[in-house]
Amino acid sequence: MKLTRTRTRTRTRTSGRIRTHRAAALGTLLALLTGCGAADMTEQASPYANAQGSKTVTLSVQSWVGAQANVAVAAYLLEHELGYRVDTVQVDEIPAWDALSQGRVDAILEDWGHPDQEKRYVTDKKTIAPAGDLGVTGHIGWFVPTYFVKQHPDVTDWRNLNKYADQFRTAESGGKGQLLDGSPSYVTNDKALVSNLDLDYQVVFSGSEAAQITQIKQFAKEKKPFLTYWYTPQWLFEKVPMTEVKLPAYKDGCDADPAKVACAYPNTPLQKFLNADFAKTGGRAATLLKNFSWTTAEQNEVALLIADEGLSPEDAAARWVKTNERTWRTWLSAK
Repeated sequence: MKLTRTRTRTRTRTSGRIRTHRAAALGTLLALLTGCGAADMTEQASPYANAQGSKTVTLSVQSWVGAQANVAVAAYLLEHELGYRVDTVQVDEIPAWDALSQGRVDAILEDWGHPDQEKRYVTDKKTIAPAGDLGVTGHIGWFVPTYFVKQHPDVTDWRNLNKYADQFRTAESGGKGQLLDGSPSYVTNDKALVSNLDLDYQVVFSGSEAAQITQIKQFAKEKKPFLTYWYTPQWLFEKVPMTEVKLPAYKDGCDADPAKVACAYPNTPLQKFLNADFAKTGGRAATLLKNFSWTTAEQNEVALLIADEGLSPEDAAARWVKTNERTWRTWLSAK
């Protein structure tokens, strides 16, 4: 999952993704999280990144709200418990590895699996250090609304999808059924899957998680059928119940050739990574980020506060921190 644009903010934060008012509000929310003033990551680094001898930390934040929840809580604790200044930088998943390697960011808190990048930077160059499990297992899949499944139970088998292609057709899908995806930058095998499974569908990119959520909510409001690329954990399941379509079972190596993929997505224990120098010299900040581990339910709790209830990331983090001291207190000390 997953522009090469960055946004930075200093410790001073504002309190408090595109076709509707709701999506615009979410877009504003993301801007509040990552700050104002876009800059190309290849030309400008955060003023705090890899700042030797100073209590500063720069966190990479991805564009989906679960990753934003991780960063919000980590940033809140770094600032309010440990006295660090925190900067966040929005950058796509692959460019984030390069930024982390070069010390332009100090940490990635939610990686969905990039073995090529891991081999290059962790194994070969040794400029990035693993920082352990996030505690959350991610899974990408194809989902349909549960209200449609109740009427057509066989739709949850991929072999029956062509039977329903006409019902999933939209103005954007060119006479075929629509498979709604988010950002083209996310990890997706969907075009290959549609082709290799001989499905009468067209992948249509909404452009972002927020735009995809807006479309899903609109479909649900009108009780229309839809087929969408989606993932867990994700707070939207609480608002729009969805059921996964069973694709051909995942087996190790079945997705090795991106052009020949014809299997489901794997379950992926989400990982954290630190800049290798920061991992060694980052002091209590590095310790906290290495120890940071929470459950799917905890991440969804904060994500719901941000995306659905409209709290600022800092306020959402503050609320969670206030009621979960037994969890986060253990992150502050070396194990």
